[in-house]
Amino acid sequence: MAARQLLRAAPGRRGYSGAGAAEFLHRSIVPTMHYQKSLPRLPVPKLEDTIKRYLNAQKPLLDDEQFRKTEELAHAFEKGIGRELHEQLVAQDNQNKHTSYITGPWFDMYLKAREPILLNFNPFMSFNPDPKPEYNDQLIRATNMTVSAIRFMKTFRAGYLEPEVFHLNPEKSDTELFKKIIRFVPSSISWFGAYMVNAYPLDMSQYFRLFNSTRIPKLNKDELYTDEKAKHLLVLRNGNFYVFDVIDRDGNMLKPSEIQAHLKYILSDSSPAPAFPLGYLTSENRDTWASLRKNLLDNGNAEALQKVDSAMFCLSLDDFPIKDLVHLSHTMLHGDGANRWYDKSFSLIITKDGTAGINFEHSWGDGVAVLRFQNEVFKDSTTTPAISPQSQPASVDSSRAVQKLDFKLNDALKAGITKAKQTFDATIESLSLNMIQFQEGGKELLKQKKVSPDAVAQLAFQMAFLRLYDQTVATYESCSTAAFKHGRTETIRPASVHTKKCSEAFVKGLSKHSTEELQNLVMECSKYHGRLTKEAAMGQGFDRHLFSLRYLAESKGLPLPHFYQDQAYARLNHNIISTSTLVSPAVQLGGFGPVVADGFGVGYQVQDDWIGCNVSSYPARNGKEYLQCIHKSLEDIFNVLKGKKIGS
Repeated sequence: MAARQLLRAAPGRRGYSGAGAAEFLHRSIVPTMHYQKSLPRLPVPKLEDTIKRYLNAQKPLLDDEQFRKTEELAHAFEKGIGRELHEQLVAQDNQNKHTSYITGPWFDMYLKAREPILLNFNPFMSFNPDPKPEYNDQLIRATNMTVSAIRFMKTFRAGYLEPEVFHLNPEKSDTELFKKIIRFVPSSISWFGAYMVNAYPLDMSQYFRLFNSTRIPKLNKDELYTDEKAKHLLVLRNGNFYVFDVIDRDGNMLKPSEIQAHLKYILSDSSPAPAFPLGYLTSENRDTWASLRKNLLDNGNAEALQKVDSAMFCLSLDDFPIKDLVHLSHTMLHGDGANRWYDKSFSLIITKDGTAGINFEHSWGDGVAVLRFQNEVFKDSTTTPAISPQSQPASVDSSRAVQKLDFKLNDALKAGITKAKQTFDATIESLSLNMIQFQEGGKELLKQKKVSPDAVAQLAFQMAFLRLYDQTVATYESCSTAAFKHGRTETIRPASVHTKKCSEAFVKGLSKHSTEELQNLVMECSKYHGRLTKEAAMGQGFDRHLFSLRYLAESKGLPLPHFYQDQAYARLNHNIISTSTLVSPAVQLGGFGPVVADGFGVGYQVQDDWIGCNVSSYPARNGKEYLQCIHKSLEDIFNVLKGKKIGS
């Protein structure tokens, strides 16, 4: 996204109590939700296109006999029950123009899932360090980031946050002149005005769930809860829970020096860690946690839980420094379980040396909203920090302002926490995180050679898996559909007949191919991947459509169509290689757990002159060897693109 103009108060005019400019990140002249009403609707793809795309994705995974069977089932579905379901879905969609066809099914998919959200759903993104080393002190950074987060919240709620817009031609659309004109275009047609200058406003319907929100465990299906009236922050340290108000009665932010004083008080509290840390419960199976939560409520903890659930967000302060990037990933992805509350919409985690990251619950929203929040908080806290290393905390009585939450636990709850901790420890014990940085080139060289950087990264993942396991397997790449009203994500299927052919040439058939032939194979992959990406971003993938048709059949109590009982369908949705990418000036690295026991979770970024990969795995797979094979694949692809001959 193009850089945003931040309108600031002049130094020395920070009126914290009293709605001074320092209460806000900026004041956009275009209201935050200006485009929301006129966003285009997520299209329901044509059924024949979906079936064609589905079969294209199946082709590299099946032998001829298996493919023939799957093709037969797919065409029978297309002509029969699939057609009926599709027509019902379209009719239903036409009656619900305020939303998208995927919204209901997708929320249900997340909220009905019973496995723990830890590792299975919650991802992390860690912040880059503050460029000024002395600001990477735990207390200073926690204060500055908390202030920036509150400013973000206030800016958003006041309608002053710049609308999220993807600019294809920023010289025309990301200008003061355009903003002055577009703000007078009625909301009902404003999207078209942006579209005329090649700018694509994005859906911002998820943003309100960033704050004062949590996922509450319930039997069979969880609930999302938001209480925008709550004014307090939740702070976790050493497994203990603290809350204090960060907004006063008039809706103004507490002075940064007071927030600093309260955080300093919490950091110097010598209370021992609780014998039964409650945080572990949020890492449990959701039904188990739902029953234990009911017990907690019945045991006199309703008020304390209400404080946790309604808090603006969770700030976790860890008492250790970060050793290296692998340790950083472990800390931000799961931590020790006692000092986390995985159900909060997001947790800001800050370690002893000021390293910061975000772990977020995934049902309420996707990376687009969280990344915007991170970008703004990073920019604000580093360019106009609220406090400096010389700042003195306010002389306030923190012992009165800060409340330490106490939970009353009976034997059943103690046993539940003990078991949750055992499960947590065993799961974390089995998780491996490994990473590499490929230093021999990145986006610049690839663009020079006219190939898609993302396509090359995905091709390397395919090539590496073939080299290591001699197989092509189901692969998932997440793609945002935020260009549409209530869009979520669509799947790009990076494993194709093109990547398979190219990988086989590089891994098994080098002697049979000239460098020029190999270059052409890479080009072919790039072209096809580009097409898939564009289709997915325009709501023209096949995964969400097929998912919604299945959801519709189930909700109507129909028997599951044969198409969905096909082993090949199950195999395609058993995503052994699950991937997600992001590049941002605020983010150092991101990652998530494997989505299946025999899978890899691949977080990656293609920078201008290097490529980074962060891979998670369980014992069924070897992440270290996979990364070595990715490195070798990238080396080979780059050498071929440079016109060099490669050896096996």
